[in-house]
Amino acid sequence: MRILFFDTKPYDVPSFEAYGKKHDMEFKFLETKLNEDTAELAKGYDAVCVFVNDTVNAQVIDKLYEYGVKLIALRSAGYNNVDVQHAFGKIHVVHVPAYSPYSVAEHAMALLLTSIRRIHKAYNRTREFNFSLSGLTGFDLHGKTVGVVGTGKIGSIFMNICRGFGMNVIAYDRFPKADDTKYVTLDELFEQSDIISLHCPLTEETKHLIDKQAIEKMKKGVVILNTSRGALIDAEALLQGIKERKIGAACLDVYEEEADIFFEDLSGHILSDDVLSRLMSMPNVIVTSHQAFLTEEALNNIAETTVNNILSYFENDGICDNELCYRCGNIERCKKDRKERCF
Repeated sequence: MRILFFDTKPYDVPSFEAYGKKHDMEFKFLETKLNEDTAELAKGYDAVCVFVNDTVNAQVIDKLYEYGVKLIALRSAGYNNVDVQHAFGKIHVVHVPAYSPYSVAEHAMALLLTSIRRIHKAYNRTREFNFSLSGLTGFDLHGKTVGVVGTGKIGSIFMNICRGFGMNVIAYDRFPKADDTKYVTLDELFEQSDIISLHCPLTEETKHLIDKQAIEKMKKGVVILNTSRGALIDAEALLQGIKERKIGAACLDVYEEEADIFFEDLSGHILSDDVLSRLMSMPNVIVTSHQAFLTEEALNNIAETTVNNILSYFENDGICDNELCYRCGNIERCKKDRKERCF
């Protein structure tokens, strides 16, 4: 099996090489992102492995299909950058549904604590021997209400972390779990929460879940966390909410237009995205570059699951438990329970 990796970073390679050698697989790693112009590089490969900022639209899928590529292996949970519907009947698509939910949930809490206790400001001050406490007053998490949107594995772990701080946890999910979680409507969550954390996938229904109208319903001084997908938040509405002092703080590990920005070293360039530049200039905004997943455990799990997905497809008659298939209309919950090929 010959597998071509797009959008590869140095931290991706060691884990994948270890598993590739173990199973006698041939990997080639490219820094180039997959798009209409680079799809031709996949000629002669059995599968391509892509990440969240690769473009896998209809045109790319058609080219890969023409070149004989049989499998698109995502090394991520999210797949909003892949036209799964168009891929049906041409190329199979697999993903990594859960690599380390703890890494993302813990990063969300790290962002929250850093923001409300002004850790980032104190760090910069003390490095210059400024030990003043002026302007560093935070607030207790104990007793505050946190609203969690999306109660999958990551959201559930984040809720448990919040409970450990003595917080009041409320949640919204289209598919509520049968447990002791207190579910409310989305409007109720906006109205009642001191802190809102997003842990849901990006779909047509959730795009700009937080927009101008949603922000108007929120408490003054609300803290917003997003470690899921950037387009869940209308960035311009967020910026306006911060300028109007409605939003007390924002912690973002993702951004709607991050594709050509995040994961890259742009320190010697002028950032062309005015909205992101203005957000980052705000003293109550913390931005990390899609790093919530980046732990040794997560990288190892991503490599192991991705390699197993590829092996399962090629050695199990095209059947893989982690396939994303449009046939049943329920992409991640196939009615056939993966007992036969999707096509």
